[in-house]
Amino acid sequence: MPIPSALVTRFAQLLINKQFAEAERELERLKQKMHKTEWNRGYFRALYGMLLIRRANNSDSYSFFAKLDLNDKEALQTYRKEFLNHVRNRLHGDFDRGFFSAWADFTRVLSKMNVENTNPKGALSEEEKNKTSKENKNQATMEKFLED
Repeated sequence: MPIPSALVTRFAQLLINKQFAEAERELERLKQKMHKTEWNRGYFRALYGMLLIRRANNSDSYSFFAKLDLNDKEALQTYRKEFLNHVRNRLHGDFDRGFFSAWADFTRVLSKMNVENTNPKGALSEEEKNKTSKENKNQATMEKFLED
């Protein structure tokens, strides 16, 4: 039985909106509908890992979520294609292909969502960039020092 895409879509929406308790319940529903196979185990582990790292508030700078810009649709499509390449790669085991399939599905859902105010760490909005550039004009620079 294939994994219901509606449940995965709902899980992704809840995860992005930081509704962790509901996302966990959705993940449990998903687990109950899965057959016990290596592919499904990898798929579930990927979703569970997403929940854990998102709940940890992107504190791990090495996590994929910390670097992910949810508003960059082109990058999300590029990631999805890369994940799908891993899914098709027969050198990977079933667990790994299930894992990458979950990420491919997740990036597909993200690319269709309109996500607001979820810039990755370090990314500034246009307003913040303008404010920062105005503040920097008054800051001492090497060019100003050499002009004197």
